[in-house]
Amino acid sequence: MKQIVVLSLAFIMSVFSFAQKKELKEVEKALKSNNFADAKSLLGSAEAMLGMMDDKTKAKFYFLKGQALYANGTGSDDDVSDALKNFKLLRDTEKASGKMLYTTKVNAMNATMTNDFITKAQNALSEKNYEVSYKNFDNAYRSSTSDTLYLYNAALLATSNKSYDTAITLFTELQEMGYTGISTTFNATDKASGEEQLFPSASLRDISVKMGTHSDPKDVVSESKVGDIAKNIALIYIEKGETDKALAAIDKAKATNPNDFNLILAEANVRYKLGQTEEYKSLVSKALSINPDNVDLLFNLGVVSAEGGNYEEAKSFYLRAIAQDDTYNRARMNLVAMLFDQVQGYVDEMNNLGTSAADDKRYNELNEVKNETYREAIPLLEGVLVHEPNSYDAAKTLMEIFSVLDDMPNFEKMKAKVDTMQKDD
Repeated sequence: MKQIVVLSLAFIMSVFSFAQKKELKEVEKALKSNNFADAKSLLGSAEAMLGMMDDKTKAKFYFLKGQALYANGTGSDDDVSDALKNFKLLRDTEKASGKMLYTTKVNAMNATMTNDFITKAQNALSEKNYEVSYKNFDNAYRSSTSDTLYLYNAALLATSNKSYDTAITLFTELQEMGYTGISTTFNATDKASGEEQLFPSASLRDISVKMGTHSDPKDVVSESKVGDIAKNIALIYIEKGETDKALAAIDKAKATNPNDFNLILAEANVRYKLGQTEEYKSLVSKALSINPDNVDLLFNLGVVSAEGGNYEEAKSFYLRAIAQDDTYNRARMNLVAMLFDQVQGYVDEMNNLGTSAADDKRYNELNEVKNETYREAIPLLEGVLVHEPNSYDAAKTLMEIFSVLDDMPNFEKMKAKVDTMQKDD
């Protein structure tokens, strides 16, 4: 009796195997005719037998299903996504079996598929269609998993599209794979054109330098994106009203990259967003200890101090930024604006004074302090005009200050400049 059962099972298996091969041959015929709808329908029937297939047949099934869903690039977003999942199942199956028949065929398709996804992603981005763009960048990564920049782009664009759950999933995937975004380019200056050129490798660059066609070789290392990823995750959670998760995302990144400059700035931005200005200032100060030449950080500390009414502290940060970079006019203009806020305070108090002798004395004191504050603004505005000669705001403000101070020669000079600017407009 046992022998009969074994023979029956063997017979059933052979019938299944024959049916599988027949179904898959019909799918192949449909695909050759670009009849993707029929191919998908036939695959639906064949899928019921997936558990009975050997590894070689499974790999072929996944290959054909991927092709049917991709439909030469005309498949829907969901179908294309499923196609890439089937190609991955194909690779995993053949990797486990050690036979790479269909993996080789998919790899041959990859370049075309990836280029197609990138083209669609870039075209959509130019039209600010962030949803289509991020989906195609994601597909580009799934078809070429060594190009992790595509996944990073997809995460950023999903954020721009406010597809926050998707963005968090993609950013988290980047974190889990240890993505840093750090890359090195190999550059040298073309002596003939004077332009800096990029080389695919250090060795090719060095050969050009030795031949004498290029000079000034250098390796340019990009900044880490670890901080930006953590910041984006945190800001998404803040947008969703999940503050605890926002801070947890920062803490998670800090566990492996505690002294990452961009991560420190990311946490600083999150703290600022949460209204935690003292924590923000502490973190920016830490960032400055790593990169003391960063004038933007000094400027930001000036802004935060001014917002908190700490004018002397703000002034010191603005002046440090200017000392660090004499062309940094934003710091000059912010410092002038802060001085004008102080002037307004003096004017308000002067307007509220009475007519007593004490009030007259106080009026004169405030008037002198007000004028001294205006005088303090003059070299700052003149500095702006040194680096931005056509700054109308700086010239007009200087003209008004000279008028208040009754400095008519300088008033007339600046008025002529302002008039000229107005005519040029």
